Amino acid sequence: MPSDTDAAATAWVLASAALVLLMTPGVAFFYGGMVRRTNVIGIIVQNVATLAIVTVTWVTVGFTIAFAPGNEYLGDLRWLGLNDPAGRAESAPHLPLMVFALFQLMFAAITPALVTGSAAERWRFGPFCAFVAVWSVLVYAPVAHWVFAPQGWAARWGALDFAGGTVVHANAGAAAIAVAVALGRRRGWPAETSRPHSLPMVMTGLALLWFGWIGFNGGSAYGADQLAGTAAVNTMVSASAGLMAWAFTERVRYGKTTGLGAASGVVAGLVAITPAAGYVAPGGALAIGAVAGLLCHLLVGVKVWFKVDDSLDVAAVHLGGGVIGAICVGLFATKSVNAAGATGLFYGGGYHQLVRQVVPAAVVVAYSLLLTLLICGVLNRLLGNRVTGRAEAAGLDLSEHGEAAYDLAGSDIPAVQDTQDGRTAVQAR
Repeated sequence: MPSDTDAAATAWVLASAALVLLMTPGVAFFYGGMVRRTNVIGIIVQNVATLAIVTVTWVTVGFTIAFAPGNEYLGDLRWLGLNDPAGRAESAPHLPLMVFALFQLMFAAITPALVTGSAAERWRFGPFCAFVAVWSVLVYAPVAHWVFAPQGWAARWGALDFAGGTVVHANAGAAAIAVAVALGRRRGWPAETSRPHSLPMVMTGLALLWFGWIGFNGGSAYGADQLAGTAAVNTMVSASAGLMAWAFTERVRYGKTTGLGAASGVVAGLVAITPAAGYVAPGGALAIGAVAGLLCHLLVGVKVWFKVDDSLDVAAVHLGGGVIGAICVGLFATKSVNAAGATGLFYGGGYHQLVRQVVPAAVVVAYSLLLTLLICGVLNRLLGNRVTGRAEAAGLDLSEHGEAAYDLAGSDIPAVQDTQDGRTAVQAR
């Protein structure tokens, strides 16, 4: 190991990468519990496939676009195929390049995985895989360069995003809206709605997400130091405040506090603290989580106004939470936590940082929304994005994968296959 490598930081970032890896199966279980029982395998396989697809695109071209020195919009191709293991990224020069690339790979993988929830129960698997490959290169990698790389225009302008509130969550939330619009509404929605088929599965996914988020935010300090500890504490505080705020709002509005609401409140708090985790004190994290829990709960109903079938409320929680968190950096940031950060409005810093947060977030949302619509349109022309009506009624587990999550009756299960002429055939397995 070269003498200028920080061994402790390397070990912590490697451990954090493993923690963040758990978050993608966490999303799979979280979403898997929320869909109908005939779509569990479909949503889980989409998330697992995302890990594999993004690993290939990231190693070949995504990482160099995102983090290689280049111009303010794109990195150059010096790390194409990760062919220079001795290099160093300017974002973390004390880490081996491969360690930094591995850690950032986990961020690149979970971002399109989040999008799967918006199109649950109606996205064909082949076009989905093509979408992930194209989107990870054309949308995620450039956005990561803008915000995370020191040469990126947003970073140079002064925007702060500690662990991906804009790059990951607002980006994924905007893409989720585009995908939901491109694929259209589920049959019968909104008149017909279905409840989560397994809340214990949702809670299992939540546990993996919450556990992994310690590495998501704590690892983004790129060191085993006080900043990593502060980010981890802020993560716990904001998640807890998000749960309490969502549950309280739900109780006031409907008279009951639900398990799904509690889980959603935790995720809202986690999303909102992500851009701010290394820039705010725990008191700020408490306020951020509370605001996110309240506002994200209210945003869930907005999709009905616009008749956009975001199946699992990805936009409300991730776009809403990511933007809330980005804005809150401009309000609650303090240099007493991170000297490399900024002084927010509530600490006497004026409106300067608030503007630096809002403008890049708006640009990222617009870019992701428009380019995702374009990608979906092209893929629909070439491959056809949506399953047939009968396949949707049968569920993606059978129609796309020929499997079932549960064989409750212990009997043969009909398999549904699309035929060449677009109709469906039902056979007994």
